[in-house]
Amino acid sequence: MDLKGKRVVAIGEREGANGPSLKLLAESAGATVVFSVTQCFV
Repeated sequence: MDLKGKRVVAIGEREGANGPSLKLLAESAGATVVFSVTQCFV
């Protein structure tokens, strides 16, 4: 997937994919991550 030139908000989940992991994934696809966080959705 090519996300070059796109801006991404990475909202992760504590029990699943966390924010920093999503951030690395998006950056490796060429995106600029403007916000990254891990939340606990209960």
